[in-house]
Amino acid sequence: MLLYLDILNNDELFSSAFDPKLVDGIVYEVNCRMVPKDDNTEVNIGANPSAEEQEEEGPLGGGGGDLIIDVVKNFKLQSVAFDKKSFLSVLKVYMKAVKAKLPADRVDGFTKGAEAFAKKIIANFKDYEFYTGATLDPDGMIVLLNYRDDGITPYLTFWKDGVVEMKT
Repeated sequence: MLLYLDILNNDELFSSAFDPKLVDGIVYEVNCRMVPKDDNTEVNIGANPSAEEQEEEGPLGGGGGDLIIDVVKNFKLQSVAFDKKSFLSVLKVYMKAVKAKLPADRVDGFTKGAEAFAKKIIANFKDYEFYTGATLDPDGMIVLLNYRDDGITPYLTFWKDGVVEMKT
């Protein structure tokens, strides 16, 4: 299994157990599930339950009470708020810091891809929620939360060049 760490501060952000998909060569998208918020509940770390288990638990993982996104819970991601202006300001600083960590042959691809993807984010800004790693490092990655077209299925977006893979 691979663990994905923030390249700037080593915060654990997600793992390969959540089957990340590369989108536009610039970000990983990770489909998530809503799980009970209380700590006494066993959390699915990415393995697919059998059909019988899904029927018993229901679509949200069983149990009542407050729900939270599984990746947010498992990796202790912290919710942060932005307006467009402050997000763009933080994103600009973040992109500059990531570029400084990249090999020279990747900088142009990252810059072009990040600019194009940032335009998509800004065009749909109201649809996003924002998270950062467990340390709340203001220089770390801003993780994007959105929902699939069904309006129910959450997914998180992570900058590909903003993570390093670590085998566990």
